[in-house]
Amino acid sequence: MCCRSSLALLALLFAIATPSLAEESRFERDEIDRAVDKAVLFLVGKQRADGAIVDRSHDTTMTSLAIMALASVGHLPGDPTPAGEAAANGLAYVLADGRQDDEGYYGRHDGSRMYGHGITTLMLTEMLGMGTDPAQDQLIHDRCQAAIDLILKSQRHQKSQENQGGWRYTPTSSDADLSVSVWQLMALRSAKNDGLKVPGSAIDDAVDYLKRSYTAKLDRNGLPNDQKPAGFSYTPGQRHASFTMTAAGLLAMQVCGQYDSPLVAGAAEWLMQHPPKHNDRFFHYGTYYYAQGMYQCGGEYAKQAEQHVAKILLPRQQGDGSWLAEGGDEKRIGHVYSTSLAMLTLSVKYHYLPIYQK
Repeated sequence: MCCRSSLALLALLFAIATPSLAEESRFERDEIDRAVDKAVLFLVGKQRADGAIVDRSHDTTMTSLAIMALASVGHLPGDPTPAGEAAANGLAYVLADGRQDDEGYYGRHDGSRMYGHGITTLMLTEMLGMGTDPAQDQLIHDRCQAAIDLILKSQRHQKSQENQGGWRYTPTSSDADLSVSVWQLMALRSAKNDGLKVPGSAIDDAVDYLKRSYTAKLDRNGLPNDQKPAGFSYTPGQRHASFTMTAAGLLAMQVCGQYDSPLVAGAAEWLMQHPPKHNDRFFHYGTYYYAQGMYQCGGEYAKQAEQHVAKILLPRQQGDGSWLAEGGDEKRIGHVYSTSLAMLTLSVKYHYLPIYQK
């Protein structure tokens, strides 16, 4: 995993490599570049006067997701561009007093619970060192550590054996699910890369939880009993994999350095056989994990995922540059949510955010 300063370096290289308007006629930008440009303009246009980037609810969380989406395609807070200014104003909104409570929790103020807490904490850990000035960097650091401490405390809350190491909807939940847990785990992993106080045992316990969510039976050494492709399930003990949870479990294992695990190999093979469909219940959420995880696998896995993602996402971008889920829970969350996840999905082409790099 690269160090934090690499994000700034990559953004600088991106700026150098990106042609000016005068030069653009000599360079052919592809469909993904053009789709991302339109999506950036959409997110910038959705920013409120107070800095929030949101179109429906969960203001802090949606702003955090939008900041990560902008950063994933090279737009950092402080860049002298409209997108850079939008990211900076969004970051200031998230860092404002009142968004995080006295316990370090980000999920209470905007009603996003531990989902939102994990997303916002991950964004802040990824932006550490990317603030607009030293004072803001220190504030990011302090907010991050408080948020991480809450994640650690929540993980230690008394749970049954099968749920230990995981998280659910509230900091005091006594059970766990993979969907909520993945965001907390990515935040912990990113924070550890930053040098924040994250005990290695917390990562190990979370990986053990991931393994219990794998749908094939494991032997006493934690290895699958057979070689058939298998995936991950929403809660431990289930034997039926889902697309979204298998993609999430794949990326989470990789983020924790488990690149050579047979569970990673099994999940990647399962996803080759069960790629995303546009009418999946959590299409945008799962496809984000799918694109990032399959990219990490490399080779034919990365190639197939890149082609499939472009084929399924690009035709569904709306005229204003946004995406909107076709139904269910995702559609109700709004355009900023779907657009941010679509950008994070397509951003494997640039691969700037440190959490998604080996």
